[in-house]
Amino acid sequence: MASSAYVRFLELWAEVADLGQTSSILSWDQETQMPAPGNPARAKLQATLAGLRHEKLTATELGDALERAEGEVPPGSIEAAQLREGRREIERVRRVPRALAKELAEAQTTGHESWRRAREAADFALFRPDLERIFDLKREEARLLAGDQGRPYDALLDGFEPGMTEAQLVPLFATLRERLSPIVRAVRESGVVVDESAAKGRFPREAQLAFGRRVAAAIGFDFTAGRIDLAPHPFCSGLNPNDVRITWRALEHDFRSALFGIMHEAGHGMYEQGLPRQWERTPIGSAVSLGVHESQSRLWENLVGRSRSFWEWCLPVLHEHLPGASGVTLDALWPALNTVKPSLIRVEADPGTYDLHVAVRFELERALFAGDLVVGDLPEAWDARYEELLGLSASSVADGVLQDIHWSFGGFGYFPTYTLGNLIDAQLFVAATAVLGDLDALLRRGEFAPLLAWLRENVHRHGSRWSAGELVERATGKPLAPDDYLAERARLAEEVYGVRA
Repeated sequence: MASSAYVRFLELWAEVADLGQTSSILSWDQETQMPAPGNPARAKLQATLAGLRHEKLTATELGDALERAEGEVPPGSIEAAQLREGRREIERVRRVPRALAKELAEAQTTGHESWRRAREAADFALFRPDLERIFDLKREEARLLAGDQGRPYDALLDGFEPGMTEAQLVPLFATLRERLSPIVRAVRESGVVVDESAAKGRFPREAQLAFGRRVAAAIGFDFTAGRIDLAPHPFCSGLNPNDVRITWRALEHDFRSALFGIMHEAGHGMYEQGLPRQWERTPIGSAVSLGVHESQSRLWENLVGRSRSFWEWCLPVLHEHLPGASGVTLDALWPALNTVKPSLIRVEADPGTYDLHVAVRFELERALFAGDLVVGDLPEAWDARYEELLGLSASSVADGVLQDIHWSFGGFGYFPTYTLGNLIDAQLFVAATAVLGDLDALLRRGEFAPLLAWLRENVHRHGSRWSAGELVERATGKPLAPDDYLAERARLAEEVYGVRA
């Protein structure tokens, strides 16, 4: 029987979780429904909520309940995991003054709106003052979180991927650049040009949405417990397993952007819908890390959604919803879904070059926090990195430094989780195949439930009980490594372009 201290700890924590959900729905509303003039008031609301959350997490009663309960629960138990994750969050919050937490929340809300205006106008100057303010506040937060012995950028990474450090990521990205760059170079030198016309045409937005909804529902996203809305930047907001919001955007001349964006966000959404309901409003009731979260979205988007077997099922669905693609064949379409072609926009990049986009952002963030780069020089530094890694330069900052939403909400340290997700999803997919057998046959028949059930059992239902590293090793039988991911990249380059690297 749970001790009274443990029960009281969970009661108090539920109020903290409720404030987080309230902030999330306000953020979702800002992205999808709120009139632009409402932004100043929304910023004040978010600041108030941030202050209340800080107050509750630093309250003496919560701290006392935690300390008493820690001496009463058995090691290794679910209760111990709840207290471990609770202490981790409480200790992070205690290092940051309430006034700073409120100022950050307000700055991030205001910054989001100025980012949106700047992107629409392709004018970095409209965003620069707010970004400078956000960066200064995040730098101060990072300094306080790191303390005298830590590294500020590590403290921000830890907020998205607990335990991850810059020292771990630097050699990982070096390995990926070393192994992926030859593939990109070999493809370029092969002279093979994939005809992408099968994915292009005139596709009305409403028809693309109907197609995307059909696919998302088929792979397992529950629309009775979720919804989809337009937004400038696709995202998923999991308020609780029974209320998951995803967003999308479309290109009317190319259905790939909308479809894969919807499959990506549906993958996030299915993770949120699969979290353990018995742990809702508790410290371990949420996703363990953003890297694991990204593994779920990118698994469905790339490993399922770009596979030939999936399209044996999906091609008739495409023909039904998008008559403009009625003459498209599988042999013509599949290579167009697996190109290796440097491009400017991360969210629309092919899997073969995607991690180079992430590397650009990781290197810029490292330079900012090391003091080697200032916010005002970001556009030029961005273009220089893209020229170096991808051989491209944006003609507009809207397609360059302003293309991502993350820095507008202070998400420094977020980007590396995308690459971690790529590594995790490949390793999970190999492990699932070993258990489920012929996954291609299942996908070919449109039977997605067995794969989703495997993910529910091995990933979703555990919430944050285990660390990300423990979760991956328990699910796959080995520590996280890039081998499965790199093997997949090499295999596709050979099948589509006939090259080996």
